[in-house]
Amino acid sequence: MSEGFNNPDKIKDLKYGFDSFKNNKVLYGKKGRLPAMGWNSWNAFGSGNTEALTKDMVDKMIELGLDKLGYKYVVLDDGCYNSTRIDGHLASDPVKFPGGFKHISDYVHSKGLKFGMYNDIGSKLCSGLEVGTCGHEETDAKDYIKWDIDFIKVDNCYNVWDNATFSNPENARFTFAPNIKGIRFENNYYSFKEAAITGKRAFVENDYITGIGTFDGTGPDTTPLGDLSSELIFYVYAPEEGEYDLFVSYATGAAEGVGAWLQVAVGDNSEYFYDDFLPSTGNPKTFRQSAAIKIKLKEGANKIRLMNHRRQENTLLSYAKIKECFAKIAPKKDIVFSICEWGKTQPQNWGYKVGDSWRILNDITFQVGSDGDKGHASWEGAYTTSVTSQYNKAVIMDSFSGLDKGYNDPDMLMIGMDGLTDTMCRTHMTMWCMLNAPLMLGMDLRNVTKGDEVYSVISNEDVIALDQDSLGIQAKRIYTTKAVSPDTTYIRDNDRIDVLCKPLSDGSIALSFVNVSLGDRNDTLKIGLDLIKNYMAAKMADPAKFFNASSYEIFDVWSKEKKIITDKVFTSVPLKACDNLTFKITPMD
Repeated sequence: MSEGFNNPDKIKDLKYGFDSFKNNKVLYGKKGRLPAMGWNSWNAFGSGNTEALTKDMVDKMIELGLDKLGYKYVVLDDGCYNSTRIDGHLASDPVKFPGGFKHISDYVHSKGLKFGMYNDIGSKLCSGLEVGTCGHEETDAKDYIKWDIDFIKVDNCYNVWDNATFSNPENARFTFAPNIKGIRFENNYYSFKEAAITGKRAFVENDYITGIGTFDGTGPDTTPLGDLSSELIFYVYAPEEGEYDLFVSYATGAAEGVGAWLQVAVGDNSEYFYDDFLPSTGNPKTFRQSAAIKIKLKEGANKIRLMNHRRQENTLLSYAKIKECFAKIAPKKDIVFSICEWGKTQPQNWGYKVGDSWRILNDITFQVGSDGDKGHASWEGAYTTSVTSQYNKAVIMDSFSGLDKGYNDPDMLMIGMDGLTDTMCRTHMTMWCMLNAPLMLGMDLRNVTKGDEVYSVISNEDVIALDQDSLGIQAKRIYTTKAVSPDTTYIRDNDRIDVLCKPLSDGSIALSFVNVSLGDRNDTLKIGLDLIKNYMAAKMADPAKFFNASSYEIFDVWSKEKKIITDKVFTSVPLKACDNLTFKITPMD
């Protein structure tokens, strides 16, 4: 990716630049697949997974009939590699996976399942093993093809050009612009007061602008909606078309919010005239004037943009490099590409270009299991480690999801881990299916028996069908008892009931009433056709048939009860803590 990891690649092709994020152009691949389903080793065993345990999980998937329900992918997560490369190549841990990766791949495929692996765009894996794919993309891609993978999950630890997990915090110098007081152009000085600030990240502090970059989305604090990257915009007048000198008054830093890397562009969808570090000022409040930056202007008014979009661009470039290598080496090989950078660089904006899904937050649990320990899950949590932390963010991200894009990934299912009740598990499963999330099981399948409660949750075909519906449309929250704009307001107070609506390919809809709170709710909600039409008509397969029907079949996907109604109002009942009531509603003649 770079020369000695000193600096990220220059952005020579605008298809990787920030201005391309909204052009809906996919790089190196196709779209149209539904969310992946399968089993991942991390929540069950952490770094302790082995060849023997993996084979046991494969055998249990077949024994339980999970393959017939759509659970196809068996994914080896972190902890499976040798601690260092051998002759420049990845290799399996000789104790944990003595047969090697091709052996386990062949075993998975012999059972009719699909094989997945894991790596990292950084210099190391999250476990610290020095086998990250950065700088080895083509070599690794060849090996993955040799091992016949069908799925790859790529993490973001030790990111060389960002202050990602376990990276040097000072790497923020790559991902934020310096503090800026103003610019000098044609002997005229323009202070920050004459500039416009775009987006939500940057702000005025004393007599300069700071925070010129992109919000870190790893944690739950910031809404995923809106313009999460900031630029500083100046308008200048050029007497004639030509090349001019621009000088910037700046001060560098190396912490979240202030860096040393500056990008300069003129107008929209244009090249960067400057895309590099500025010389250090030694202190983020010690300002100096830059050397001349050459820019090209048209005659008349010009829009000069000072910015740093490298937090997103560097990460896109890193993932795209891997995808490009797969496309080059095995263009016909179908590999699910799971982006796992935990929402850090707002992948909802760019992930569709290279990924089939993208994680939206840091891990859903840090208390993973081991052989003999189920690990621990939580319904609520102050950070990302809970069902509701992930749900609260994902539920307003429907505009980023779809067959033509890919899917928001609120991380693996925690069903079967300690800490969740049966009710919580049913609602957790419902949420993920309504959200069109990947359904990756994360429990030790040896603890599951056909007919037990965990099995009844993960094998509910009517619920799975919501996730795997061929329309591939994520549910929209059309109502919440918090009395706010339901589809765009980021709500972290769980004392509420949400109503989600999901259009289905047969012309029906799924309607889910979700008690997000840890307490019982006595609300009886009534959802009419007008509300559904207002939010969902444009997304439905056959809205005319649905809204003009004289009656509706109401099918409860958990209790399996059916009834016919004619009053065109869909009513909930009081819900116990963390419970849900989810219907498939089908129009009748």
